[in-house]
Amino acid sequence: MTVEELAQTIKYQLGDAWLPSIYSERVLKLRTRSYHFETLKPATRVEIQHTLLGVELKIGRRRLLCPDLATARYLSVFARSGCNDVAVPYDITKISQLADELESSWYRMLLLADQDSKQLGAKAKSRLRGLLFANIRAEVLAAGSGTRIPEFRQSTKQR
Repeated sequence: MTVEELAQTIKYQLGDAWLPSIYSERVLKLRTRSYHFETLKPATRVEIQHTLLGVELKIGRRRLLCPDLATARYLSVFARSGCNDVAVPYDITKISQLADELESSWYRMLLLADQDSKQLGAKAKSRLRGLLFANIRAEVLAAGSGTRIPEFRQSTKQR
């Protein structure tokens, strides 16, 4: 099998648990705000750090302050894949569950990639991961990053 066929097989095996599917079907259905990462590269090391000032997402040498751990976990998945623009749910009670789903999808994808590429060389394994990350970036970009400012409904009618 070629690397492209392996990438399609992994995407098919994940089905609804494919990261861009979760993003488009679960996240974008909610009220969201857009988030933009400055100069993000896919191979950059991503860490979540707990400091005296709160939770920070460290991407390479840059540190981004996050309001809570769930938001940092949510954003870290997209930072690892190299997505520059993503939608973040406005309702903070939804972020933790979505972060769980996105992280499990991420690690399941990496596990399937490692299992399916055992017979391949190191270069082909690296190419497979890069292709998977590129597919995620392309599909998330195609889905969009939500509105810049969340929509507020002004209806105050009482029934």
